[in-house]
Amino acid sequence: MEQSLGSFPLWVIVVDYVLGVIMWTLIGRAAMNFFLSEDSNFFFMRFFVRSTNPILRLFRPITPGFLLEPLIPLYVAWFFFLFRFYVMPWLLGYSVMGMLSFPLESEIARAIQAFLTPRP
Repeated sequence: MEQSLGSFPLWVIVVDYVLGVIMWTLIGRAAMNFFLSEDSNFFFMRFFVRSTNPILRLFRPITPGFLLEPLIPLYVAWFFFLFRFYVMPWLLGYSVMGMLSFPLESEIARAIQAFLTPRP
């Protein structure tokens, strides 16, 4: 069952987009951290570090000390994923929303499909 963005209240779309962007930025930082150090001068790495440091500081009290430093952004991104996958549907009254039911990722998947679908 495919849902359009219009079937969700506006606050759901806004909250999901914000949480999704934070989650993917944290994942991007972890991925970039495999290739570059955090003090790199590369523009994207500086962006990822500056934009995610406040979030990582916020989650520091619940971050286990045994985690390797490059994996901490993935650990925090996992919380955003859990909130989006379990709490958001619960707030909306759904028992299960299904795969690709996140509004942000659904729109991205539709855009990729439209780009890759041959036009007559």
